[in-house]
Amino acid sequence: MSAIQENSGTTAPKTAPVRPGAEAIAAKGWLAAHKWLILRRASQIGILLLFLVGPWFGLWIVKGNLNFSYTLNFLPLTDPFIILQSLLARQVPEKLAFTGVALVVLLYLLVGGRSYCSWVCPVNLLTDFAYWLRVRLGLKGSAHISRPTRYWMLGMTLVVAAVTGSIAWEMVNPVSMMHRGLIFGIGFAWAVLLAVFLFDLFVMRHGWCGHLCPVGAFYSLIGRYSLTRIKLPARAACNDCMDCFAVCPEPQVIRPALKSIDGTPPMILEANCTNCGRCIDVCSKDVFAFGTRFNTTVAPMNGVPQAAPK
Repeated sequence: MSAIQENSGTTAPKTAPVRPGAEAIAAKGWLAAHKWLILRRASQIGILLLFLVGPWFGLWIVKGNLNFSYTLNFLPLTDPFIILQSLLARQVPEKLAFTGVALVVLLYLLVGGRSYCSWVCPVNLLTDFAYWLRVRLGLKGSAHISRPTRYWMLGMTLVVAAVTGSIAWEMVNPVSMMHRGLIFGIGFAWAVLLAVFLFDLFVMRHGWCGHLCPVGAFYSLIGRYSLTRIKLPARAACNDCMDCFAVCPEPQVIRPALKSIDGTPPMILEANCTNCGRCIDVCSKDVFAFGTRFNTTVAPMNGVPQAAPK
């Protein structure tokens, strides 16, 4: 601040904070800086509509819901988390359900377990909107719940199933509540979804998906050794803008790969990476890219070649 400003009692005008991704938009255009976000939304909304056009319009492309579905009368897909609860509750599903489980597990071993959260789960649309609104309203502060809490929630749902002999989780599962609410208009379903939305908006950033949801915790276990990974082929080009950390729903997964913590290779290996692709979108230096855990083509860092794990 200049002496004239100090003497006159005036202050320099405040500049508006630059939103994450502004550099990427300037460098590669708005569409390229939102490519993976747009594809994710198309996937989430498209999958949801496939389930809804049957009961709404009688066009039965897919029957069922995300727990168990039957596509075009020949392709079964079953949520393995539901089947595990069913078995613990001593309720044996029919054989077709196990075929669906095998197909789903194989899929998420290929694309990443928590890809379910960012590419399929309709509740993510709600929680992402809560976060978007939270940023626009300038809401600060957040409750603290440790991220491992979701694994306690996962364990609790399994224990309750075993003790009660029922899949009790389905009474409050927000994913199932959204389907029921959209089809039947059940008031309690909307109350559950409203609670999740308000929790993420006013109490904790990414509180439900990132800290409490047992479904996401379960799929992170499936995807721990998945094929598809976010790699960092241009890690040395990072300019520490921190935009990737700002947009990532699980920012703790980025640092080890980006900063080579404890010799971590340039690849995000954390099970809780959702493979959402937002880090790719907002990076103006193209540090991030989709790849496989067997892809070793990465740029050197500080003159030392970096190899991805095999």
